[in-house]
Amino acid sequence: MHTAPLLPWLRRTGLALALGLCGLARAHTPYLLPASFDIEPGSTVSVDAGFTEKFFLPDVAFGDTRFAITTPDGGTLPFGDVRQFKTRTVAEQKLPGAQGTYRLSTGPRLGAIFRSWEQGGKVEVARDPATPMPPGARLLSHYQSLSISEAYVTAGTPTRAALAGSGKGLEIVPATHPSDLFAKEAFDFAVQFDGQPLAGQKVDLYRSAMDLASQHSAESLKTDAQGRIHYVPPQPGVYLALVRHRAPAPQGAAAPMYGHNYTLTFRVLAP
Repeated sequence: MHTAPLLPWLRRTGLALALGLCGLARAHTPYLLPASFDIEPGSTVSVDAGFTEKFFLPDVAFGDTRFAITTPDGGTLPFGDVRQFKTRTVAEQKLPGAQGTYRLSTGPRLGAIFRSWEQGGKVEVARDPATPMPPGARLLSHYQSLSISEAYVTAGTPTRAALAGSGKGLEIVPATHPSDLFAKEAFDFAVQFDGQPLAGQKVDLYRSAMDLASQHSAESLKTDAQGRIHYVPPQPGVYLALVRHRAPAPQGAAAPMYGHNYTLTFRVLAP
């Protein structure tokens, strides 16, 4: 009922686009969830990956990407067994036997292409590249989603080599070790894009109820001038940090911009 009076202001600030895409952007969030955060050297690590509206109950499989593991010495190896199901992707790999912390990653997944335009005070969104933009409409955005989801697991004493940033794309670089997190104690991390800090970047943090009856809880923070977040988890549980960032796509990409989505799943213990 209040849409018409707000439209001029929304157009000026660009919030029409944000509101128009909010349902699509937030409808399904990517995630990677290990079967256990504490592992044995030489054991087989197993992860679920997908897109969901409620953590961590899968709705859409993550798809065929280069699932990879960063080992405690900083090396990498692929997941050797990746299975695709309708609602989730499952990946498994036997570890090399080294103690320390491993970084688990889905690798980058290119997804849907979105366009939005405004005409006559209305914003429309299209996912089908063949959908024509009406004559006289003003293009607001044109981007392809690019999603990466990660988590850390540790065999024995936590180590830090696997925590180092890659310097490529959107990522969370932990300062506090993700395998040593406790409720009501700080989790400090930085948000980076191509190795550079993102200042004023919104980070959404979710705590999963891990059951079928309850909804997850959520809160949002913004990075400081150095791209850092100081977060104190209120309760034990399994959490997910979500970052979204738009940036120009490389030459030859299917859209001029990428809509980067990065999530980090982490566990918080009781103090």
